[in-house]
Amino acid sequence: MNKIYRQEGISIIMPVYNQASFITRAIESLKLQEFQQWELLLINDGSTDNLIEVIEYYRTDEKIRYFDNHINCGLGASLNKGIENAKYDYIAYLPADDLYYKNHLQTLYNAFQEDKNAVLACSGIKHHYNRTAKTFTEGYPMQLVQVMHRKTEDRWIERDELVTDDLNRMFWSKLKDKGTFIYTEEISSEWVDHPNQRHKIIQEPVGGINPYRLYYKVKQPLRYHSTIGNFIDEVSYFKNFRNRKSTPFAKNGLKILLVGELAYNSERVLALEEQGHKLYGLWMKDPYWYNSVGPLPFGHVEDIAVENWENRVKEIKPDVIYALLNWQAVPFAHQVLQKNPGIPFVWHFKEGPFICLEKGTWNELIDLYSKSDGQIYSSPEMRDWFLQFVPSNPETTLILDGDLPKKEWFKAEKSTLLSEYDGEIHTVVPGRPIGLHPHTVAELADQKIHVHFYGDFTHGQWKQWILKTQSMAPGYLHIHSNVTQENWVKEFSQYDAGWLHFFQSENGGELMRANWDDLNYPARMATLAVAGLPMLQRDNTGHLVATQSLIRELDMGIFFNSMEELSIQLRDKEKMQQLRENVWSKRALFSFDYHSKALSGFFKKVIDRKHYSETPKAIA
Repeated sequence: MNKIYRQEGISIIMPVYNQASFITRAIESLKLQEFQQWELLLINDGSTDNLIEVIEYYRTDEKIRYFDNHINCGLGASLNKGIENAKYDYIAYLPADDLYYKNHLQTLYNAFQEDKNAVLACSGIKHHYNRTAKTFTEGYPMQLVQVMHRKTEDRWIERDELVTDDLNRMFWSKLKDKGTFIYTEEISSEWVDHPNQRHKIIQEPVGGINPYRLYYKVKQPLRYHSTIGNFIDEVSYFKNFRNRKSTPFAKNGLKILLVGELAYNSERVLALEEQGHKLYGLWMKDPYWYNSVGPLPFGHVEDIAVENWENRVKEIKPDVIYALLNWQAVPFAHQVLQKNPGIPFVWHFKEGPFICLEKGTWNELIDLYSKSDGQIYSSPEMRDWFLQFVPSNPETTLILDGDLPKKEWFKAEKSTLLSEYDGEIHTVVPGRPIGLHPHTVAELADQKIHVHFYGDFTHGQWKQWILKTQSMAPGYLHIHSNVTQENWVKEFSQYDAGWLHFFQSENGGELMRANWDDLNYPARMATLAVAGLPMLQRDNTGHLVATQSLIRELDMGIFFNSMEELSIQLRDKEKMQQLRENVWSKRALFSFDYHSKALSGFFKKVIDRKHYSETPKAIA
């Protein structure tokens, strides 16, 4: 039996966004509390569902106070509004999708009475349907539903400062120097597991900045850092793009409707806007973290709402639909293709068609290639692979890598090579170390060749690989944080060479045998080119490999069959200097701006061809 102390009051803050189906259960769990000296501050954070209708009954309760943000302001702002308006000295939280057990508030209150130095009390928690934790769930911070704290002057971090799923960073750590944290170890609250929990929307790889932006209808650039991902600062990163004036619509400009998503280097599309074209965006609903969708943080692209998009498109009358880019966008691009009111439609695909086979969207993909007015392939090999079974006209096809960076990131000066300081070879992997097995890195270490591995998020995915590799090649695997485009040249130019995907092709020159590794231009290729780095890959002579063909054609890389052979080539200083100079001189080929005029010309050719084919022919 809980010992009962003199009751003071507890202010309970309930932030809610589009959780009308959850909220009744949460409020009812509060009304059943043994401790009844409470007030509920219900913060409607811009909900667009039927929340107001559902809570109408509760708004007559004098213990429930209602606040409306009108538009979604984010968790931090909602909680701060609650704290600012709280009339009691104890603050607790009840997210609308969670719930209390009847002894929850009383147990936490009692804990404070027994420890006058305490500033925060935490209950045990039920989570993930039927699991429990006496303190907090492994791998997660203390959750809102299990915490009560004394009211202080501290405030939650708000969206304008940082978006994160780390509640310690947002608030709990601010209380550390105000008193002790105590734990009841009583399972008295429930953290309800469901797909639209905030931390799931924030965390990569299924969540992330783009799913977050779309779900909460965020329009401004963000500073964003999930507990497992790379830090993203859109505010400073896109400042110069966003703040400049829009380019006036040119006399021969096109109205281009972007459909789908933009993946990496999304700001590249501004190269089209800078030519005097007008850009619109119609975005897929459920992007992955790397599927860039609007509102775009660099501006100059007018969004079209998915709801009733056909009517808005009829009003705009775009000259061309430019649908792109990765496999996740295929179903949505296909929907637009089916409903297309006669607008020239160009399909640009970057990701592997094999994923569409796996995901069950192969039919839609084939439709996009066979029924579109123009097709853009990421490599000649990809084009030739599709042309084995999808008919096409050479006049309506183009080769263009899908997510090349914009030219602004090419401007920095090169750094001094690390090898000039220690006499050993230093190579870099900007992303997943595909094909570099722990024993491979150990072989490199035997040749005094270092591997520098970048990417905080990727490090988490490759944690066991890192540990095993470091044990097998001590001192030769180096871990670095993610580097964004503005620092690519400065950071990566200090290395002797960079790794493309390292694999042994098995197609023997037969196109039908080719797989994704054979056909793909990995995104890191542009990253390495920007920094002027020679590119490393296995010698796949006798096989059809897209990267091999391009790098041989441009003389920008090193091909080898053993680490001993690689070591000899990397230590040929004269050859390496010539190779670096050649890569540096050709790196503009890897900017989207370099190809943007050809892309515009391609659009116009597709438009002209479609209009010509639809023009009634005179009878002789």
